[in-house]
Amino acid sequence: MKTPETFEYAIRKDIRNNPIVREVDRDRHREMWRTAAICVFLVAVVLFWAWQHFELLRHGYRLEQMQRERASEAEVNRHLRLEIETLRSPIRIEQLATDRLHMVTPGPQDASVIERVLPPPSPPQSAVARR
Repeated sequence: MKTPETFEYAIRKDIRNNPIVREVDRDRHREMWRTAAICVFLVAVVLFWAWQHFELLRHGYRLEQMQRERASEAEVNRHLRLEIETLRSPIRIEQLATDRLHMVTPGPQDASVIERVLPPPSPPQSAVARR
């Protein structure tokens, strides 16, 4: 008699090594390519939109920077014009002439009036007799 420990059994498996061949589902294949094309198109549209958006931002930052530079250059221009006007001041020029160049301001006796001499009018055209 056999005990459960000595029970031997054999399971026979039927193994076939035939490869499984699937048929190509053309409708599914076409749908996959259509979906891939739509995805590529959508990604291209999103990338184009993002590129335009970031270019717009970059140009906005560049415009702000140029406006700040223009404002600072306008401030420098204002200071330089003010300096030119102070250097052209007649009071300053007179002070420099008397202090550095030791010039003297003219008195009422030193002034001379010079009259403008106008050139004489040109003579009238001479008449030529016709024959």
